[in-house]
Amino acid sequence: MSSDKPSIHWIGAGLASGPGLVSLANKWGEATVWDMTLDRAKFLSEQVNEGAKLNVAELNLRDEASLQNFKNTLNKGDIIISMLPATFHVEVANVALDEDCHLVTSSYLSEEMIALDEKAKDKGLVFINEVGLDPGIDHLLTHIIVDEANNAGVLGKGNKVDFVSYCGGFPAEPTPFTYKFSWTPLGVLTALTNQAQLVQDGAETTINKAWTNVSEIAIHGETFEAYANRNSLPYIEEYGLAGESNLNTFVRGTLRMGGWKEAWKDIFDTIENASMDDLKALSDQLWNDHQYADDEEDRVVLYVALTAGDWHGSLTVDAKGTGWRSAMADTVSYTVAEAVSAIIENRLDTGVQPAPHGIAEAKLWLEGLKANGIEVKCENITL
Repeated sequence: MSSDKPSIHWIGAGLASGPGLVSLANKWGEATVWDMTLDRAKFLSEQVNEGAKLNVAELNLRDEASLQNFKNTLNKGDIIISMLPATFHVEVANVALDEDCHLVTSSYLSEEMIALDEKAKDKGLVFINEVGLDPGIDHLLTHIIVDEANNAGVLGKGNKVDFVSYCGGFPAEPTPFTYKFSWTPLGVLTALTNQAQLVQDGAETTINKAWTNVSEIAIHGETFEAYANRNSLPYIEEYGLAGESNLNTFVRGTLRMGGWKEAWKDIFDTIENASMDDLKALSDQLWNDHQYADDEEDRVVLYVALTAGDWHGSLTVDAKGTGWRSAMADTVSYTVAEAVSAIIENRLDTGVQPAPHGIAEAKLWLEGLKANGIEVKCENITL
């Protein structure tokens, strides 16, 4: 890589990394992918264009010599992308602070990450998070929709406001089970047992079990099922809707194919009182029965919509893919790549932050995603 550009260090060559990583190597000429095992990293290194280079290197954060070797390659202003499990991000962030490097993750901002904001700003570093699919593209779409509603003069007027943001990944070809797994199902099973908070019928509501609050939603003529995920309430302010006196619905949630609740009813019965050992056993069974076949096509649908009085707007991503270019890999990793390029081009403020709020910047990212085949369908919205 030329000396006037920072080096790109991408940690983790997993299923959600390939397309964005390869695109960065192609765009900027060179990048390095770090992983504990190198087979997939080597495969990805073979996918870059002629004239570009994707270096492959071994990194085990639990091995002091390996970690030191990684640190020795870092220079001030380099960019570290952590595609590891979220529990590792703060550890990687502290390495980035020590070595004066920027940081990118696709995971939700944690309190521990937010606590590093002042240190990152003091060093002039960008620590950007929530730049995958969900969270990530959903933030970009929402900021654009809210901006359009503001421009239409329908917010802050006491209008009844309904906001939904739903995202899901599933097989492109429907199956009786309505779902397939790209990795261990345990995470999906445990997430179903988590509480969720939302605004429903004008009141803040807590859902103790996801499957007790599943609704049908029609998206461009196709019926899906949806349920609230995590805590939606902090995003009311994040999305600029805290001043709405008649906020009737506000939910960020998970999208599933039609028939999901019926197909999974026996699973819900099992996990309601299951021990962790029971969940692990069920996870193993589901992995055996419902994993993606080689080159089986997957599909991602992300739908964000806002209704305020008589005004309605929506933005939808509906993507398909296979193999290392799965829809999930494309939508997650190309968004990460947009964040990296934004850092290289000095377009982001310093400090700890989520995906950009600025409309011009959000639209610039969507243009980059479109160039990589990720289209956004617009309803009463101009991109």
